[in-house]
Amino acid sequence: MKLISKIMAGWLLLAGIPAGAQVPAYQTNGLPLLKSNDVELDTLSAVFHLALGDIASNIRMRHQALPGQERPLLFAGFDYTGAWTRDAAINVWSGAGLLYPQVSKNTLLEVLTTNAKKDSIIGGQYWDKMIWTLGAWQYYLFQGDRAFLRTAYKAAANTLRQLEQDEFDETMGLFRGAAVYGDGIAAYDDDYLHTGEYEGGAWLSNIDKWPEANPEKRAATGWGLPMMVLSTNCMYVQVYQVLQRMQQALHLPVSSSYRQKQQRLTAAINRHFWDEGQQRYRYYIDPWKACDAQEGLGLSFALLFGIATPAQVQAVLNHAVSEPAGIPCVYPSFGRYLGPDGQQVGRHSGSVWPHVQGFWAEAAAQHRRPDRFWHELAALSRHAYRDAQFRELYHPRTGLPDGGLQEDGFEKGKVRAWKSCERQTWAATGFLRMVLFGLFGLHFSEAGIHIQPLVPTAYPQLRLSGLQYRPNRAG
Repeated sequence: MKLISKIMAGWLLLAGIPAGAQVPAYQTNGLPLLKSNDVELDTLSAVFHLALGDIASNIRMRHQALPGQERPLLFAGFDYTGAWTRDAAINVWSGAGLLYPQVSKNTLLEVLTTNAKKDSIIGGQYWDKMIWTLGAWQYYLFQGDRAFLRTAYKAAANTLRQLEQDEFDETMGLFRGAAVYGDGIAAYDDDYLHTGEYEGGAWLSNIDKWPEANPEKRAATGWGLPMMVLSTNCMYVQVYQVLQRMQQALHLPVSSSYRQKQQRLTAAINRHFWDEGQQRYRYYIDPWKACDAQEGLGLSFALLFGIATPAQVQAVLNHAVSEPAGIPCVYPSFGRYLGPDGQQVGRHSGSVWPHVQGFWAEAAAQHRRPDRFWHELAALSRHAYRDAQFRELYHPRTGLPDGGLQEDGFEKGKVRAWKSCERQTWAATGFLRMVLFGLFGLHFSEAGIHIQPLVPTAYPQLRLSGLQYRPNRAG
């Protein structure tokens, strides 16, 4: 408990709050406590409270807000200057929406924008911005805010309509676009290496620069990225499901079109991505090849969103590769990053990102594989306890903070080592997801909370208290 006290005092200082001062009302919804009588799990308890501290340290006032319009947001990390769409969605979804309801709501609303018709839509990089819908739905399940749900439904439906028009490939039955969170070219093979010259705007390391630099290869419609990725298409399946549930909650007619599209997309994923030889899903498909690398987030989504059949679920859980530090974002790393000794990895391939671990651990827990679950939980606990914080990503074998290799953002042809950023919010909420949704098995729905814990019988004294759920339903 002494360590926990030091951690709590430390994160208050990081958040700009003097020790002993009263925490502002927006900062807390009554933070939960994790306790155990077991010495080993006392470390887990300390890391849990460390995660709460890292999350709190990233609550900041909106950058460059107009006078009188400042409001607290949950930033992507200690080294980041704002709330990214995908980070906002994943952080709220992974538990921040329970801890900080108003901050979470502010953050989700912050990344909305409008189109030419003045309709509300989701902002951010186009290919995975629909993940905002999943974070918004989870916020509603946590807080019961029906007014927010009406806003969320309109923005999500408007955005999806445009993306279906721009990025859906009728022939394949799949959506084009990069991987969920895979904005760096280190996430892709050498076909996606050439992104032109730096002339301001997007960095050379950003995958969204590729279409302009490769006009002869770009897709004919939409932004132009021709790849179709497992995680992104699994995300769309869940978006179709969630939009139907939003309609039900708002007492709107439930769209048979959404249901049919969900079913057709699920079938297309299993038809095009399932690799019978490797007994798992491929990473992505483009006009030239199928990349048969393992995508940690894509596998997690396939298992969590009901896309994989029971036989496929077991096959994936049996055959997926996890390194000593946890499941890599993509495995193996692409060859251009390995170096002469084979020990280096790419920033977005080969490395271990904790938010990916969180989803994979939840999938393992949901399908009752404690071995898979505990490997991820124990690895991330060791790293955070050692560093007294949650870093952005880790080396897959050493477990040390390592930002990996990727092409430089400004200088063409240069590959450099990137930073593993400090106090990364979705790394901390990834751990929170492991504890809340995996270890304690909290499953939130319109009807309430279903609990299916994965606490080993050897540790019967693990207790979670003080978690506030829908304290004030808003209509």
